[in-house]
This record gives sequence, structure tokens and C-alpha cells, in this order.
Amino acid sequence: MTEPTTSEHPGLTPLTTLADGRPTLVADESAMKRAASAIAAGSGPVAMDAERASGYRYGQHAYLVQLRRREAGTWLIDPVACPDLTPVGVAIGDTEWILHAATQDLVCLAELGMRPRRLFDTELGGRLAGLPRVGLGTMVEHYLGLTLAKEHSAVDWSTRPLPESWLLYAALDVEVLEDLRDAVSDDLASQGKDGWAAEEFEALLDFTGPAPRVDPWRRTSGVHRVRTRRGLAIVRALWQVREEIAEQRDTAPGRVLPDAAIVELALAHHRATTAPTTVGSSDPRLRRSIRRTAPAIIPAIDATLRLPEAELPPVTTPSIGPPPAKSWTDRDPVAAARLAGSRELLQALSEEIAVPIANILSPDLLRRYLWDGPAEASTQDVASAFQAMGARRWQTTLAAPLIARSIDEHPVSR
Repeated sequence: MTEPTTSEHPGLTPLTTLADGRPTLVADESAMKRAASAIAAGSGPVAMDAERASGYRYGQHAYLVQLRRREAGTWLIDPVACPDLTPVGVAIGDTEWILHAATQDLVCLAELGMRPRRLFDTELGGRLAGLPRVGLGTMVEHYLGLTLAKEHSAVDWSTRPLPESWLLYAALDVEVLEDLRDAVSDDLASQGKDGWAAEEFEALLDFTGPAPRVDPWRRTSGVHRVRTRRGLAIVRALWQVREEIAEQRDTAPGRVLPDAAIVELALAHHRATTAPTTVGSSDPRLRRSIRRTAPAIIPAIDATLRLPEAELPPVTTPSIGPPPAKSWTDRDPVAAARLAGSRELLQALSEEIAVPIANILSPDLLRRYLWDGPAEASTQDVASAFQAMGARRWQTTLAAPLIARSIDEHPVSR
């Protein structure tokens, strides 16, 4: 299963060979049903992973699913050939899933008909256990003394056929997940944090992905350089055109038209009065993508230049939620003092229990509560408010007394 240690990783053993040999790729319905039957007959939790083609394809769909269970072995399933893995999900039933960084995989697995009823997230468990670095390779080194290959972590998993070396790499990722889960679980139990982890894992069962962004085009890298409404309208139009082309071609949007090209075009044409007949760039790296998309870009810019002022987007959008914390001192000194006091107390707690402050309590929840916070609040009041906003009970048990203390130490002037 393993090879001797190397000078590159002294004291660690490279994991390069699978215990049961490289499994055959499941690429038809009958093979998928055999996989489901084998997994159903296995014992213990199911180690699971999914490989996407981020940066290559449109969206975050799975292009390979890896599963391993004791007495069932490892199964590699091609979701392009088998897009409905509901039979596998049924076979797993209420058996615990083991995932590393579960939020990265839960959505694409749900698209295939697989949803967990119980799970253990080794990355999140590592955070709660106080590990400073929680990548899979780092945690496997820390707990198991093994090193995992990393050379295929960013490849295009939509490639067909998948190379043998890639399949070996993918299978090795789930080879060690059960042992890692047990080691993390033992560590959490020894620190008295296993109950905290259980609450976190249960909350993940309802995860359906990040909330949709308002005006996602405003996330275009470099958009801060565009300071006119007309220019922003061009960014919006080109972003939308790019999305349509990317979805149609099933390719990553940045491969259709880089953000830098969108911003450059907006800056070049935002004060124009007529539509451009050609578009280009002084940067040869951008020129090709602009030239390829010119038939769609030029009409989009033309339509934007003809928009009435009332239909142009504002330069800034109304703030949803509390303002940036740096402005609190001038706008609400009491809220600013309460926030600073709460952060100081939570930071001290974070260092004491070796849990990142963001895992103890979401910084966004803290800001939202304190900006419109009550004049006075007991520990129970604070705990109830945070639980209503989605905080877990273990978090409020630790954080609520500290926030209530900060509120009490910074009263509202009468």
C-alpha cells in the first residue's frame, strides 16, 4: 500500500499504491447498479469525494465521483455516463458520509441525486481541533504520517478518457478518509469538542450552496476602475454576454472573455456616442479573446450606449445590512465599542480553545446583531437572537456571555 519514506518528506510515507488495486471506471448503468449493491453490502461509513472541472467548464458539476467502504472497496463513477446516482444514494441510506471540505462537494453530488443523512467533514473537524492548516494532504500528513500526490489537483476532470494516473490519484483521495475521520474524531473527543463537531455536521445536511449574489457582475475583477454608470452598464452587458456564451459552450466564463478584457472594453467605450465597429486590446493576451467574441461584444456595447440614463446601474448599490465596521466609530460610537469589545473577548477565547474565531461565531452575524442591537441584553437574549440567525447552540453557549458582557460594558447614553 505504501512506499518507504523519502528525503523530500522525512518521517512521512508516500501513499502511491491502492490497497485493492485501481478500480475499474464505472461508466454504464449496469456497472453503476453493481457499485450500489456492493456499497450497500459493505460496512462502516462511506468515504466520498467528487472531482469538478473548475476553470475549464461552466458551473461546478461533478466529473468523477469516488466512493470507498469497508468490504465494498473503492468505486470510481463517471457521472457523465451515469448522470443519475440515485441508486447509489439509496444504497448508502443513512450511513455516514465522510467528506473533506463538504461544502465543495454537496451541491454537485445533490445534482446527481445523492444527499447525505449523516456526514463527517474532516476539514471542518480539523478546524475545530485547532489545526492551523486543514488541506487534505496536510491533515493526512499530520494524523496518519502519509503524503498524498498533488500533481493532478487542478487538472481538467471533464477530459475523456480519463488518464490512468488521474484515476489512481482520485482513488487515493478516498483510500485514507476513514482512517483520517477516526483520527480527527479521537482528537475532537480528547479535547471535548466532539459535541461541537456533531452540531456543525448536522447543520451541513441542509447546505444547498451559497446564496445567489445581487448583481454578480459587480464581482468582475478590476471593476473598481470603472467609475461611470455607462461604463458599469457595459461591464454588466459584457458579463451577461459572456455567461450566455460560456453556458452554451460549456466552458469557464474566463476562457470566453477574461475579466481584464471586460474592464478594458468598458473603460475604452464608456464615453463613446456611437457603437464601435471593431474592438481590440493592446494586450496580446486579451486580443484573441476579444476578437473571437467581437460578433457578440459589439452589439452588446451598441445596445448599452443607447440605454437611457434611467436604465443605467448606479455606481454604488444600497447597503444591505450593517455598514463597514471602519465607519462605525463616527456613525454609532456605542455599537463600535461593543463590536471592538466583543471581538477582543472572542479572540481571547479563540486562542484559549484553539478554534478559529470565525468558527466560534460568524463575523457577519456579529456585525448584524450589534449594529441594530438592543440597549440592553442578557446572555439568554443574545443566545436566542443568534440561534434565530442560524448560529449553533455550542457557538452561542461560548459566545453569548462575551457579547452580553461587551454590551453591558458599553451602555447606551441616556
